[in-house]
Parts: sequence; structure tokens; C-alpha cells
Amino acid sequence: MTQYLALTYTADVDWWAPEQAAELAEYRQFAIENAGQIKASAVLHPTTTATVVRVEGARGGQVVTTDGPYAETKEALTGYYLIEADDLEAAVAIAVQLPAAWNGAVEVRPVIIAK
Repeated sequence: MTQYLALTYTADVDWWAPEQAAELAEYRQFAIENAGQIKASAVLHPTTTATVVRVEGARGGQVVTTDGPYAETKEALTGYYLIEADDLEAAVAIAVQLPAAWNGAVEVRPVIIAK
């Protein structure tokens, strides 16, 4: 089986806020229904908690950090699922079940396993 990373792009919200409870329940149901294929998953804190790290002049250069999101956007990277599937078609069949696919986007990418 191949591993695929399903990156969820949704509204940049606090998923633990009471007004998100119904949608969060849909994600939990997805996790239950696909437990055999999900190897890892996580919800990310809102982008306001992000720190962008850059090194000016390449390796060994000055480290520059910026608090908060890099750019404002309607949808932000809000989580991921590491799934196992026979092929891309099977991975997409799992990804379409994610609530993020219904009102945001899910990016599915194969994972390179180092040997």
C-alpha cells in the first residue's frame, strides 16, 4: 500500500469552539469510518498562532521569524490525515468523504518513504 497525505484547507477557525461542534463531529465520524486507512491525523491551531521561519542567504544566514500567517486567505491549511490506499484513485475516494472537501479543499499527495 502507498501512503498519501490528505491536507485539509478550510476556514481558519478555532475547531474547539462550540460553534464548530457539528462540523467537528463530522470529522470524528470520518475518522471512525476510515480508521483502517488512517495512520495519523491532526488538527492545526489557527494561523494566528503560526511562526514563519526563513534563513536569509541560505544555510548559515540570518534567521528571520514572523509571527502570524504569511498571507491572508479564505482557506488555510488546517489539518492533515496520513492514509494508506492501494492507489491514488482509492486515496481520492477516501478524501471525498472529508468534510473539508465539501466546503473547502483537500490536497492529496503521495508520500515518499525513505529507504
